[in-house]
Amino acid sequence: MAFPCPDTVDSNGCGIREGSAGMSLRDWFAGQAIGNLIQVFEASVQSGDYRITNEGMAHYVYTIADAMLAARAKEPEA
Repeated sequence: MAFPCPDTVDSNGCGIREGSAGMSLRDWFAGQAIGNLIQVFEASVQSGDYRITNEGMAHYVYTIADAMLAARAKEPEA
């Protein structure tokens, strides 16, 4: 998980905020990949070429994220 957040308590031990497990590493990788893809999409809109859809972008960035996870699994831990 990326960016987990533990429960937050005050000095009296009372809960202030419920924690979160964070987002999956796959979601994080996809979010990083979409920034560049949006630039490609904007260029296609400006040129009048509308072949890239929101659904297509979402599918593509998760394909990239899956490839990143597969490559990461093959690399030895440092």
